[in-house]
Amino acid sequence: MTHDDPPRAPTRPITMTSIARDAARRHSRARSTTEPTTMTMVTIRGTTTTRATPRGVSRRGAARGGRFVVDLARGRPGTRATNGDARDGEDVGERAVTVGENASRSVGRRELAKRAMAFAVTAAAVTSGERAKAFDFGSGSIESSFWEQIDLPLEPGVILLDIAFTGENSQHGFLLGTRQTVLETRDGGKTWDERDLSGLLDEDVNYRFNSISFKGDEGWIIGKPAVLLHTTDGGANWERVGLSPRLPGAPVLITATGDNGQAEMVTDEGAIYFTKDAARNWKAAVEETVSATLNRTVSSGITGASYYTGTFSTIARNDKGEYLGLSSRGNFYMTWAPGQAYWQPRNRTSARRVQSMGWRPDGGIWELTRGGGVYLSNDTGLPEEDSDFTEARIGSRGFGLLDLGFTPSGKTFWTVGGSGSVFYSTDGGKKWKRDRGTDNVAANLYTVKFQNDRQGFVLGNDGVLLRYIGK
Repeated sequence: MTHDDPPRAPTRPITMTSIARDAARRHSRARSTTEPTTMTMVTIRGTTTTRATPRGVSRRGAARGGRFVVDLARGRPGTRATNGDARDGEDVGERAVTVGENASRSVGRRELAKRAMAFAVTAAAVTSGERAKAFDFGSGSIESSFWEQIDLPLEPGVILLDIAFTGENSQHGFLLGTRQTVLETRDGGKTWDERDLSGLLDEDVNYRFNSISFKGDEGWIIGKPAVLLHTTDGGANWERVGLSPRLPGAPVLITATGDNGQAEMVTDEGAIYFTKDAARNWKAAVEETVSATLNRTVSSGITGASYYTGTFSTIARNDKGEYLGLSSRGNFYMTWAPGQAYWQPRNRTSARRVQSMGWRPDGGIWELTRGGGVYLSNDTGLPEEDSDFTEARIGSRGFGLLDLGFTPSGKTFWTVGGSGSVFYSTDGGKKWKRDRGTDNVAANLYTVKFQNDRQGFVLGNDGVLLRYIGK
C-alpha cells in the first residue's frame, strides 16, 4: 500500500523520523524508571499521527484496550465488503516504530501523547478542501448530490431486500428485509414505520422476506421459510396463503401480473408457477428443476453443469415475462421464455465469475463480475457467447459490485456494491463515474431500484436505505 507525503507545518517539518531521532539522541544513555514504551505511527490517507503503547503489549491487545483505527476520509472504521474479493484498497495502513530501547520519564506516555496531539493539530491546520473534511467525525451523514440516507426504526443487523409501491401511488410503499422486517411509508419513502405482520406467521420462526410486488392495490410478499402473503386493498390488510410443503426450493421472486389475482412466483431451484385466481390454484410453467435439467443435458457441454446440484443466486424478469437465472457458483446462467418447458443453459467460456446479472431497458443483458467488472451484451436479446459482451469503463478499484439498476426511461444507470460504493452512467452503461458522496456509508449495498425517473432507492445491510434526491 502506498501513502501520500505527510502534510508539513508552516515552519519546521515535523516527521516521525525526526521525533524518533531526537528522542533517541537525548535519551539513549538515560536509565528509564518508567514503563518502556513503543510508539506507533498510524498513516491515514497521507496524515501521520502517533501514539504510545506500553512495550510487551501487542498491537492487537492495544486495539482491544481501546485503540480505534479510523478511516478518516470516510468518518468511520475502515471496512471491507463481505462478498469475496470486494475490498477497499485504500484502507488504513499501519506500522510500528520503536523509539529507543529505554525511553526516559521525560519522554513518557504523556509527553508522547502531547506531541502526537500537537502534530495532528498542525497537520489538520495545513490541509484544505476534501482532506480537511476528513477530520470531521460526523454522525455518518452523507454528502451525495444524488442520495440521502434515511433513518429507519430497525435494530442493527437487518439486511434490506426489496421495496415496492402500490400501483400508481408513488407515496405509499413497503420495505422488506431479514428478521421478518416490514416497513411502510406514506410520504414517498422519507419516513418509515414498522408494520407488524407477526399474527400471520408461525411462532419461533425467523422469516426472511425476499420479494414484494404490487399491481394496483393488489400485492404479494414471499419469504423464506416458504411463506406467501396477499393483499387486495393496498396493504391495509394482509392474509396468508398456504404453500405446499413439497414446493421445490424457497420462493425468491414474486411478480403481480394483474390486479385480479394474477401473479408469477419463482423459487431458487428454478420452479416457476402462475396463478390466475389469487393463489387458490397454481400452474407449473417448467417441468423440472434446474438441477434436473442440467444433469439431463450433461452431454450438451455446458461448462460447470455436469452433475450439478445447486440453486440460482440471482433471478431477473423482464417485461416480456422472460427470466434470467444465475448459478450460485457464478460460472454459467440459464434463461426461460413463456412457452418453454425447460430452462435453457447458456455456455460461458470465460473464467471470470459473475456476481449478478439482469436485463437492460433495451432488452440486452448486463453482468457484474467479481472484482468490480461491468459487462454489457453488444446487441439486444440474449448473447450466444462471452465474446458478445463488452467491458464497460468503470474504475471500481476492486470494489465488489452487487446490483445494477436504471431509471425507467433508461437515461441513467446506477450500480452499487461493497463499502458504500455507488457509480452512475449517463450513456447506457459504457462509461461510469463514482459518487464519492456515499463514501461515508458504512454498509454493503445490495439492491438499487427506481419507481420512476425521480424516485429510487438503494438497499443495504445494517438497515441502510438511500433515497434518490437527484434531478
